Amino acid sequence: MAHLTFGIALSVALLPFSLAVAAQDAAPRAPATGVRTYASEDFARYAPRNALDMLEQVPGFVIREAEEQRGLGQATGNVLINGQRISGKSNDVLDALSRIPAGNVTRIEIIDGATLDIPGLSGQVANVVARADGISGQWEWRPEFRSYYTDPLVTRGEVSISAATGTIDYTLGLENGASHSGAGGATHIYDADQRFVEYRDEVWTDEFNGPRLSARLHHEGQGGAIGNISASYQRVYEDYVETGSRIGPGLTDRVRTVGFEERGYNHEVSGDYEFGLGAGRLKLIGLNRLAHAPISETVITRPVDGSTPATGSRYVRKSEEKERIARAEYRWKSARADWQLSAESAFNSLDNVSGLFELGADGGFDPVPLPGGTATVEEDRYEVMASYGRPFTATTTFQLSLGGEYSRLQQAGSGGLSRSFVRPKGLVSLAWEATPQLDINTKLQRRVGQLDFYDFLASVDLADDRENAGNPDLVPEQSWELDVEATRDLGRYGSASLRLYGQRIDDIIDTIPIGPAGESPGNLDRATLYGLEWKSTLNLDPMGWHGAKVDARFQLQDSQVDDPLTGESRRISNSLLRHGELSLRHDVPGTAWAYGSNLSYSFNARDYRLTEVGRLWEGPTWGSVFIEHKDVMGLTVRATAGNIFGARSLWDRTVYVDRRTGPVDYHERRDRRIGPIFSFSVSGKF
Repeated sequence: MAHLTFGIALSVALLPFSLAVAAQDAAPRAPATGVRTYASEDFARYAPRNALDMLEQVPGFVIREAEEQRGLGQATGNVLINGQRISGKSNDVLDALSRIPAGNVTRIEIIDGATLDIPGLSGQVANVVARADGISGQWEWRPEFRSYYTDPLVTRGEVSISAATGTIDYTLGLENGASHSGAGGATHIYDADQRFVEYRDEVWTDEFNGPRLSARLHHEGQGGAIGNISASYQRVYEDYVETGSRIGPGLTDRVRTVGFEERGYNHEVSGDYEFGLGAGRLKLIGLNRLAHAPISETVITRPVDGSTPATGSRYVRKSEEKERIARAEYRWKSARADWQLSAESAFNSLDNVSGLFELGADGGFDPVPLPGGTATVEEDRYEVMASYGRPFTATTTFQLSLGGEYSRLQQAGSGGLSRSFVRPKGLVSLAWEATPQLDINTKLQRRVGQLDFYDFLASVDLADDRENAGNPDLVPEQSWELDVEATRDLGRYGSASLRLYGQRIDDIIDTIPIGPAGESPGNLDRATLYGLEWKSTLNLDPMGWHGAKVDARFQLQDSQVDDPLTGESRRISNSLLRHGELSLRHDVPGTAWAYGSNLSYSFNARDYRLTEVGRLWEGPTWGSVFIEHKDVMGLTVRATAGNIFGARSLWDRTVYVDRRTGPVDYHERRDRRIGPIFSFSVSGKF
C-alpha cells in the first residue's frame, strides 16, 4: 500500500516538469515519419491475452471509439487494424481488438492521423498490425459481487476462436456484456420554503444481459484485393425493479413499486471489398442493421391503510429501427499527394407504436391519450466528399476534405411533415513534427450531427414523472470544431499530450417549449463548448521503481447556451465540467504478480428542463485496487475491490408548479448507497 500511495503522489508531483526532464532522455525516433512502434515483446511483462490488452498499455494513448454519426462517413476513431478502419457499427473497436489474440499481433504503430491516406483521422492513431496463423482461441469470465441490493453477476464473459487458412482468416465470438447494478437509501422532499414534506426510502436494482454472437471473415486475394464480412446477432434482456415507502406529516403512508422490462434483439451485417482500379483503389462498403426494442414501464402506488385505492400508470412502446448504407471510396496518388472521392447513400427509419394506460378501480389498466406517441420517422441521406492530402515539408503534412450532404426527413403519423436540407461538410488538418520528440496537430472541422428519432415522438418517463410532447421539427446539429493537440515523447519516462478544443454548435438540441405547457427536445440557435485535456504515462523505472507506471488523464470543459425559457446564458444541460483519472500499475519484476489502483472523478453541469432543474449523478469520486497473477496454471487471474471511497447515487432537483419562471413546487434531495463492488476475472487461451 505504501507503493500505491507513493506512486500516485509521485505522478502528481512530477507530471508538470517531466516534459523538461525528458528532453535529454528521449528515445530516438525516425524524424521523417513520426511513428512510434511497439513490438509484441514490449508488452511481455503484462502477459496480454489479446490486442486490446496490449493497446491499453501503450504509453499516453487513450482509445477513442468511433463517434455515433450519420451513416458511416469519414473516420472518427483513433484505431486501425492492419491499416483499415472498421466498416460496421455494432462491431466496435473494443470488441474487434478483444478478438485478436496477442500472439497474432506483430506490432502496434502510433502515427499522426493526418499523415495517413484515411480522411478524418487526426492526432495520435494506433495501427494494430496482426496476422492470423493456424487456430487459436481465448476466453474470459468476469463475475461481480456487490455488498448491497444486487444478486451476484455470474453470466458475464466471452469466448472467441480465430483461424487462418490460405487467403482467408476468420473470427467467431460469443459474449455476454451483462451487468447488475443497484442502490438504496433516503430521499427528502421539501416545499418551496425548504420545509420538510416527505421522506422516501427506496431500493432499486437493474439486471441486464445481452448475449451476442458475432463473426468476421477477412480475405486477401490476388492483386492486393481485400474483403471483409462481419455479422452479429444480439438478444437484449433487461429488468429494473424499484420498491420504496413514502411517509410524511399529514400524508397517508404509501408503498411504491416501479418495474421496467425490455425484451428485444438486434442484428447487423456489413461488408467491404477493396481492389485496384485504374490508377487507384476502389472500396465498396455495405451495411444493414435492425434493432427491435419493445419496452414496458409500470408504476403503482399503494396506500397502506387498506381503504384508499391504489394509483398507477403503465407505458408501453414497440419500436423497430432500420439502417441501410451503401458507400464507395476511390483513392489514388498523384505526385506526392493522396486523393479520395467518396459517395454514400443511407436510409434510416423508426417505426414506433406506444401507449399510455392508467390503473382502474378494477385493477386493470385503461388506455389514456398519448398524442404523438405513434408514428414512423424516415430519413434519406446522400453525401459526396473529396479529400486531398500531401506533405508540405519533411515534417509537415496537410489534409483537406470538402463536400456536403442532401437529406430528406419525413414523419408519417401525428404531426407528420416532410423536409429536405443541403448542408456543407469538411475538414482541414495540419500535422507538424516540431522536433523528433514533439508532434503538433491542428484540425478544423464542419460536422453534421446525428438525430435521435425517438425525440420526434411523444414519450413518458413514469418513474421520474416526466413527459416529452414530441417535436417533428427537429433538425440535426451542425458544428464548427477546432482541435489543437501537442504530443511529447518522453523517451523512457513515457509520453504526454495536451489537447485544446472548442466548438461552435448551430441548431443545438436542448429541451424547448412545445405549446402552452409541453416540452420536448428541440433546436436552439447556437452554443459554444471549449476545454482542455491532458493525457500522460509516467514510467517509474528510471526513478528506481522498476515495473511501475502511472497513467493520468485530466479534462476541464465549459459551455454556454441561451436558455429557451429565460433567455439567460447557462451551460449546456448535462455537459461535462471536469474529469480526472489516475491509475497505477506495478508488475513486480521477476514474478508473475501485478497490482495497482485507480482513482477517478467526474462532474457534469445541471440538467435544465422547462419544469425543473437538477443534477443526477453517481460518485463523484470512484476508486479501486486490484491484484493480478499472470500464470495460475496458464491462466490470468485478477481480483478487484471497487468503490473503495464510497461513491453514491445522488439527485438534487427543484421542480416548479408550472415552468421555471413560476413558483417552486418542491425540492428533491436523494442520497442512495451503492456500496463496495468486488469483481474477478479469469482468462485463458486454447
